[in-house]
Amino acid sequence: MKFCRFNDDRLGLVEGDVVYDVTAATAVLPDLRWPLPRGDVFFAHLDLMKTEMQRLRPDAACLALTDVCLLSPVANPGKIIGAPVNYLLHQDEANKDAELNFGLPVKTIDDLGLFLKAGSALVGAGEGVVIAHEDRRTDHEIELAMIIGQGGRDIPQADALDHIAGYCIGLDMTIRGTEDRSLRKSLDSFALLGPWFVSADEIADPDNLDLELRVNNAVRQKSNTNALIYGIARLVSYASRHYTLDVGDVILTGTPEGVGPVQAGDRLVCAIEGIGEMTVMIRGKS
Repeated sequence: MKFCRFNDDRLGLVEGDVVYDVTAATAVLPDLRWPLPRGDVFFAHLDLMKTEMQRLRPDAACLALTDVCLLSPVANPGKIIGAPVNYLLHQDEANKDAELNFGLPVKTIDDLGLFLKAGSALVGAGEGVVIAHEDRRTDHEIELAMIIGQGGRDIPQADALDHIAGYCIGLDMTIRGTEDRSLRKSLDSFALLGPWFVSADEIADPDNLDLELRVNNAVRQKSNTNALIYGIARLVSYASRHYTLDVGDVILTGTPEGVGPVQAGDRLVCAIEGIGEMTVMIRGKS
């Protein structure tokens, strides 16, 4: 199943080039009171929501995807977890680029661990990316993003895929500098998810997906998730050794080689096999 959030927090089933407005399905979600439970309430009741969305689909209003503004398919992740330097060729390019390494050796997850991105950085494809500091280099990083569907702690690697609800495309934007990674990657609009959520049952092998990012029609990044240093299951298991994973948490799996700067006016096209393609516009700070 593919579904999206669009416009003013509408819920849509995605089929081909159209979206069916099934926002009424959210009426079956529990009426929660403060203090709210941890995790995203939608993903905590995903099976119920899938059934209700399918029930409403025959009579739902149908809209062209080109006519809607796509928001992040995950509305309220408790955590956005990032995996630094998880492709060897990206490590190689970073070690050769002084604007990436600042004279220091670039290390992988084994040495760096993971990092967190602020929830306030979360946007969808239709909202685009804002360059907040035009005097700083801002880079694109395409990544496979996974959404946790079953929480847990110390999850065995053999069971890790069962904890994933589904996937989407992640765009992990970053400004270059010597500040902590979580600061440089947490500016508003620097955690972009889209174009929609794809349930795990539609992705046969998340460790073998082609991914590509183009800037103004020029290919910048092109790889496959089979080149990940920490594969999908290993990454979930590793993250759960350090954080309790909650339903709706997002794990970004790392970016391949080809990262590079963008500027206001650039048009990014991001694609991952089995998920789809999204267009993202880069804007200057208004």
